[in-house]
Order: sequence, then C-alpha cells, then structure tokens
Amino acid sequence: MSTHEAKQGFLPLHIAVLTVSDSRTEETDTSGRLLVERAEAAGHRIVAKRIVADDVYRLRAVFSDWIADPGIQVVLSTGGTGITGRDSTPEAILPLLDKPLDGFGELFRGFSLAEIGTSTLQSRAVAGLANGTFIFCLPGSSGACRTAWDRILLPQLDRRTQPCNFAQLIPRLLER
Repeated sequence: MSTHEAKQGFLPLHIAVLTVSDSRTEETDTSGRLLVERAEAAGHRIVAKRIVADDVYRLRAVFSDWIADPGIQVVLSTGGTGITGRDSTPEAILPLLDKPLDGFGELFRGFSLAEIGTSTLQSRAVAGLANGTFIFCLPGSSGACRTAWDRILLPQLDRRTQPCNFAQLIPRLLER
C-alpha cells in the first residue's frame, strides 16, 4: 500500500487534457471537464485543453505537438479507447510511445471490474511515456475518468506518494 510523504512538498505538474469525440462540445464534455476539475483541485496546472474528432491522424498530430512541448509534462485523454468502429486512441498513441506502461491498463480494468463487471473487457485504456511526457488514455465516460483519477492518477501524479510515483520521475526525465 502506498503512503504519503508530506515532507517532500507538493509539486504541481503541467497537464494537457484531450477529449476524443466526434460529437462532444465544450458544453457537453463532462469527462474532459471532470479531469480538468480533479487535476486543478489537486493543485496541478491545466496548460492546454482540446476536443478532437476520433481520427488516428488528427489525434496523432495533437499528441505529437504536446509530446514535443517542454511545457507539458502529462497528457490525459478521454474517449476513443473502446472497440467500436471509430475508437482509435490506442492506435494513435501506441506508435508514439517510447515506453508503454502496461500496468496502467491492467490496474484500471481491475478497479473497473468492481464497478462495471466484465464490461471492463471492452476498455483499451493505455498509458506510456513519450519524450519525457506521461500519457494516460482513458475511456470516455465520466465514471471511468473518475475511477482512473481517484484510484490511480491522483496518487501517482503526487511526488509525496511513497514508495514511488510518476511525478518524482518527471524532473529527471526532462533533464536528459
């Protein structure tokens, strides 16, 4: 079980949020808004937010721009991780990753099992590291984003979480 090491102090991260959808607008983007609100409530800085149609090449362009931007340390995407025809977020991001984080999807589906049962098999949530930027691709439902944020991302994006976390790796990765 992880613990909190308060003496290190909180380090706010610069986060970009991408909603993958053919139909959502800023007004109807409940999942993207949830991620923004949760990240800001935790003390992080939202430095970019976009809604992009579920198209491999458009998604790859946005991911690539954000991966190349030294001002973005973490990318959170929501949507496009299912198995229907236009769901293409994993196909867009996987070729861009330097190091996939297979355990993220496994852990997410483990937590989701208790909430939605075997329907969690339809989630292709993925994560990885590209050019020193952590990328987390979540399902499009607000419930899934809440689960991922509360159960995985909140502690892992906080350098006070012990014995280890993603946040403590970011400064070293950006110095290379």
